Amino acid sequence: MRILIIARPITFHGGVERATAGLLEGLVEHGDDVHLLSPGADPRLRGVTHHRLTLPPAPPALRPLVLAAAVRVARGRSWDVVQSHERTLGQDVYRAGEGCHRGWLAARARRGRGVYNAVVVALERQVFARTPRIAAIAKLGKAEIERLYAVAPARVDVVYNGVDLARFHPSVRARERRSARAAAAVPGDAPALAFVGSGFERKGLATAIDALARLPDDARLLVVGKGDIGLYHAQAERAGVAKRVAWLGARPDVERWYAAADVVVLPTIYEPFGNVHLEALASGMPIVTTSRAGGAEVVRDECGAVVEPGDAAAVAAAVDRLCAGSRPSLEAACRMAAEPFTFAAQAAGFHAMYRGARGDFP
Repeated sequence: MRILIIARPITFHGGVERATAGLLEGLVEHGDDVHLLSPGADPRLRGVTHHRLTLPPAPPALRPLVLAAAVRVARGRSWDVVQSHERTLGQDVYRAGEGCHRGWLAARARRGRGVYNAVVVALERQVFARTPRIAAIAKLGKAEIERLYAVAPARVDVVYNGVDLARFHPSVRARERRSARAAAAVPGDAPALAFVGSGFERKGLATAIDALARLPDDARLLVVGKGDIGLYHAQAERAGVAKRVAWLGARPDVERWYAAADVVVLPTIYEPFGNVHLEALASGMPIVTTSRAGGAEVVRDECGAVVEPGDAAAVAAAVDRLCAGSRPSLEAACRMAAEPFTFAAQAAGFHAMYRGARGDFP
């Protein structure tokens, strides 16, 4: 099948980009002729043909519209299926990897004020109204799309993300743990929490810092991701834990920092899925997340905890419980939870959608 995927630039520093690259490779393994239309440089993925999308300059508030218009002009018509991972129009399948912008605004208790928010919500409304098939990345997202935009349930399928089970593996812990902990100044056997992800507000870094303040004095928090740390550094200073937080920035070797930690914390206020969930579990690492994360659907008590957003006390209690458990049993349970989520399974899920969107294909 000849498939065009429309997606943001693939840089491999973020979970979204790693997930997209894995899906493309999964489709290639399935035997598809895969093409990527993206504003970024060619990511040089085996078997994927890259088409660079040129975007004219535009003010930030209008960039979503410029992207949608540029894609409509550039995509052409010689495809069996067009699948977009961005808010564009004219595709057969839209992967709602960012959930709903309206949902995010509601989670922040804000109305859609400002030109940018108004543009995105208006465009999003058209995407959900006009795209034949929509892929949510969790049951939580499917329900949200149906509720906020009155989309018929039959048009929305759940296709979970995949994860690189070789790259994210418990064996990395044995190889990298000691050197990574030394690089992050984690003393001895002190418990270490890893917060992985950009978009600090959405992913709940404030709650992670508050939770750290409730843990023993030797506990450390490793923050991996890009963002403005000023507000959060000030919070850590007020809480008396600034010296216990390591600001590591965006890292291409994120698997190394999972290995350095004992528990991953993602106390998000809004997260359609978050590949951090699967990457941590595949690495044998338990994760504490919230009921507002689609990734909570793969977390069980034996490999993590699900709490309410903003509940730092519950995050700290979950970390205490998980750190006190048997490490071999915990590692095995985490790995088992991740293993069904392969890129091959993800590609198969999309192929089932393609048949629904365009009829039967060979």
